[in-house]
Amino acid sequence: MNRKTLKTRALVLALMAAIAPIGAAMAADAPMIVNKLAVESGAEYSGFIVKFREGTPQRADAALVASVLQGADAGMQRSMRGSRAAGLRHFRRMSLGADVIRADRALSRAEGVALMQYLAAMPGVEYVEPDLIMRTALTPNDPSYSQQWGFFDADAGIRANTAWDVATGTGVIVAVIDTGIVPHPDLDANLVAGYDFISNTTTANDGGGRDSNPADPGDWTTGQCGPASGSSWHGTHVAGTVAARTNNGVGVAGTAFNSRVMPIRALGTCGGSTSDIADSITWASGGAVPGAPTLTASQAAKVINLSLGGSGACGTTSQNAINGAVGRGSTLVIAAGNSNANVSTATPANCANVIAVASVTQSSARSSFSNFGTGIDVSAPGSGILSTLNTGSTTPGSANYASYSGTSMAAPHVAGVVALMQSRRIAQSRALMTPAEVESTLKTTAYALAGACSGGCGSGIVDARAAVDAAGAGGGTAPPPSGGTQTYTNGNDVQIRDNTTVESTIAVSGRSGSASATTSIAVDIRHTYIGDLLVQLIAPDGSAYTLSNRAGGSADNIIRTYSVNLSAETINGTWRLRVNDNAGGDVGFINSWSITL
Repeated sequence: MNRKTLKTRALVLALMAAIAPIGAAMAADAPMIVNKLAVESGAEYSGFIVKFREGTPQRADAALVASVLQGADAGMQRSMRGSRAAGLRHFRRMSLGADVIRADRALSRAEGVALMQYLAAMPGVEYVEPDLIMRTALTPNDPSYSQQWGFFDADAGIRANTAWDVATGTGVIVAVIDTGIVPHPDLDANLVAGYDFISNTTTANDGGGRDSNPADPGDWTTGQCGPASGSSWHGTHVAGTVAARTNNGVGVAGTAFNSRVMPIRALGTCGGSTSDIADSITWASGGAVPGAPTLTASQAAKVINLSLGGSGACGTTSQNAINGAVGRGSTLVIAAGNSNANVSTATPANCANVIAVASVTQSSARSSFSNFGTGIDVSAPGSGILSTLNTGSTTPGSANYASYSGTSMAAPHVAGVVALMQSRRIAQSRALMTPAEVESTLKTTAYALAGACSGGCGSGIVDARAAVDAAGAGGGTAPPPSGGTQTYTNGNDVQIRDNTTVESTIAVSGRSGSASATTSIAVDIRHTYIGDLLVQLIAPDGSAYTLSNRAGGSADNIIRTYSVNLSAETINGTWRLRVNDNAGGDVGFINSWSITL
């Protein structure tokens, strides 16, 4: 067999003969993906997301979705001998047009995969995936820790203290999608209205479903999803790192202490679902979510922090929500996860178009729990971080402070720095930076860890002052002096799916003359099998210059600089990096690329 025959493919299987009519209808549609990579061995699943294509009856009328679930339930039982009915029901329709399906009992991995295959075989289905449960990325530590080294340590901190004389976050809203918020005198004045997007009343633990009250009633457990645990008040701790009141004579400081936090509740008892988190992302960025008031452009969050995650591949639902938010101008900052593993296994940090954040210690080394890998964008302090909290072991008690450790604590440092960068633009009456510009600037201004980072910690530790200065200077995009060169970069992630062609563009204007015979093209592509890829530079006039022609075999990255003779091309115009994937079974993304002209 050739390599492609042996590779695992998460493709829809043909239906059994017992339901051949459905299989025949399926054949007329384009192939779709069943996200089996998101289903872990040994885990159980009771929620799934299915999306029908535009123009199908089910897409036009959500009530019709329920009518086809019985057949999928029966099909799963036929293929899984001994399996009993799942009791499928249509739970709700998402803002992204997908439908959330619930089962009356938890399904095994094998049952979940079988059910998804039958759901996917329905005519007109675009994709099917499990509605994964995300959990807070928290590693508790000694609560007596009482110094916020993450702000000012010269070798491991984000150096926020040097940025505060230039920017403080004024005019920027940061959404914290987490467990919600509890009252705290060191935080209350910096809050704007949020929302509770938890749709499961058991998870919500507040007596109801979705509503406009993001108050955190506590997420304690009694053993129903692992060892019993007290309430974490995780969202309050994260929010404090972003924007605790500062210079008020009490408590702690916040990274962007004049920004405003929008608390959004998506995590409750035992975590939160992908579908609720996706709707939270959509809403926070100004998108429409049924049942919730749509935010105006001025009310929407331009920074979104997600200190949460689960295992598996990035799902289509999460990626679509992220892409929508990025398209509306919101930058997403996501905790890399606390499994001491490659971030490629942690979602949504492994999704495209996000800033994945690893954690470092005060010794300027990777925290032992932090995920790592080429998918990490930047690092920030995450070990022993003091912030706002609550004394309640179950329900809310009184306000206090405590230290936590985790990539959950690293991410809000970075979200705060993004707020500082955007507030600098606001103070200058300039357009806000795009998410791609924010990511590129954070990477180019980060500084190296002094200690070890086995596995990779991205571009280094975020430097708040350097990032704010770069934002204020326009990110270095001014035309070069006469006769000089300028490097233009697109750091916006572009997903590369099986058997597709994608492009990432860079527009150049205000220049004159032709490009050089030794033009440098720096490419950073992350992919699980680069032998599938044809990588080309497309000049403004449409001429194609091949950089890599399905070379490299099983290598999983293309990170190199090419020298290309572009002397026949004018500098001004839109340059494109085009990537064609000609096979199935392996995916990846364009992480960034640049051209020096």
